[in-house]
Amino acid sequence: MNSFTNITPLEMRLSEIGRIHSQFKQATGAPIQPSRAANSPGYVNLRPDFVAGLKDLDGFDRVWLIYWFHRASAARMSVVPYRDTVEHGLFSTRVPARPNPLGMSCVRLLGIEGCVLRLAEVDILDDTPLLDIKPYVPQYDNYLVQRCGWLDSVPDKPVVADDRFERKLT
Repeated sequence: MNSFTNITPLEMRLSEIGRIHSQFKQATGAPIQPSRAANSPGYVNLRPDFVAGLKDLDGFDRVWLIYWFHRASAARMSVVPYRDTVEHGLFSTRVPARPNPLGMSCVRLLGIEGCVLRLAEVDILDDTPLLDIKPYVPQYDNYLVQRCGWLDSVPDKPVVADDRFERKLT
């Protein structure tokens, strides 16, 4: 096994390619996953220098949005996720308070009009910085699994977010 004790962490620089807009101004009450977002509308306003990259994307029903959890609180390695009342290790959850607060959501793509992507099933806070867009491809993105860790033992009930992982704005 390799040890990282003597390795300096690699610092990376990311730039937003656009902003995600939705009806959710705060975490409290927001859906916790796109599959729980029903038809929650939203849109991406892409920076003009990236519009050429949208060529052929309109042929896909769904897209992955990779974004920065700009309103997330500081990372904690042990958390109580929205769907449980017991602490779990951060990396066994989808909690937004992470060392690198990256989010990803697979949303429905309704249409593209210039630099605007019209979306549905959006579970993302308004004005979230967008880092990347990738097409959802069922042949690659859909896996049958036998187990889902601690989630196998908690009820799959409708849950919305509260403010436990949201950075408090001053």
